[in-house]
Amino acid sequence: MDQRIKDLSKLLVGYSCQIQPGDRVLISYEGECCKNLVRQLIKDVYEAGGLPYAEIRDAAITREILLGCTEEQIRFMDEISLAQMKGMQAYIAIRAGSNTSELSDVPSDKMQMYSRLTRPTIDYRVNETKWVVLRYPNNSMAQLANTSLEAFEDFYFDVCTLDYEKMSKAMDPLVDLMNRTDRVHIKGPGTDLTFSIKGVGAIKCDGEKNIPDGEVYTAPVRESMNGIISYNTPSEEQGFTYENIVFEVKDGRIVKATSNDDAKINALLDTDEGARYFGEFALGVNPYILHPMKDTLFDEKIAGSFHLTPGMCYEDAPNGNKSAIHWDLVMIQRPEYGGGEIWFDDVLIRKDGIFLLDELKGLNPENLK
Repeated sequence: MDQRIKDLSKLLVGYSCQIQPGDRVLISYEGECCKNLVRQLIKDVYEAGGLPYAEIRDAAITREILLGCTEEQIRFMDEISLAQMKGMQAYIAIRAGSNTSELSDVPSDKMQMYSRLTRPTIDYRVNETKWVVLRYPNNSMAQLANTSLEAFEDFYFDVCTLDYEKMSKAMDPLVDLMNRTDRVHIKGPGTDLTFSIKGVGAIKCDGEKNIPDGEVYTAPVRESMNGIISYNTPSEEQGFTYENIVFEVKDGRIVKATSNDDAKINALLDTDEGARYFGEFALGVNPYILHPMKDTLFDEKIAGSFHLTPGMCYEDAPNGNKSAIHWDLVMIQRPEYGGGEIWFDDVLIRKDGIFLLDELKGLNPENLK
């Protein structure tokens, strides 16, 4: 077994999920290439005294189900999934599908129904279990990153097994600052946006929930946001790649949305009332992730980026917004992507992707590698 796989498995079981004797652990995976990691995870869960269970997923099968599904059918599917999840103390998901666009031709109304009706299981998993979600390197991901598979594997294991304890300590001053902040002002090309984060609370993501990790998030006060934002990172959502996304926001609500498919993006934002409000604001700090690859788990952690998320908020950083959608959209502010500024209460805290305050400089890339 590749030592890198063993190291990653130990990180997931021991650090991310902190498996204890008697914990039931659902290992959900997609893709033949990640079976060695799944096998190692099972061994390590047993070694920790836990009880592993496995679930195999396949996007091509999911597509066939969704093309002809009924509301009653999906509701019952989620009841089964929720009953299983309620029996688990931990959840590890590994995704290595061969085609990231497999669901692209599922009609929007079917995808919206599926997102809405499967939300109870996702909510329970997020709020009631110890969980971690990750991708696994395969040819599909290497293509997204425009690299060879070997080069992507080297990048992947560097990113996923960095010193998360060091990152966690460096995040503490940013958490403290965000907890004390009221007004946020974001400036950049095509972007001038203001909102409040007062009283919401900030949470650090330091390798316990997602691998790779590296963000600190909160949420905007629901109706406080005004201005315009022009995202400079493509995003794949429900099988379609959105580009050139621009939102005009008034009193927290997206009143105008444009992209490379205006009809499609507005249909997505009309999934429910909460989809046009924002549920998360986060700063990305992973020093090894520098460029987008249309994979949210990686792109939202890009050093010098932030993401501002239409849809559902998290329970640990609540602003009251409920939705079946949670769409992490990323803007990179390093100079090669046009630069930009983030101000907290009229103090410039980050410029062109670099933190300026002494207490935050530990989060700059050269200090985290």
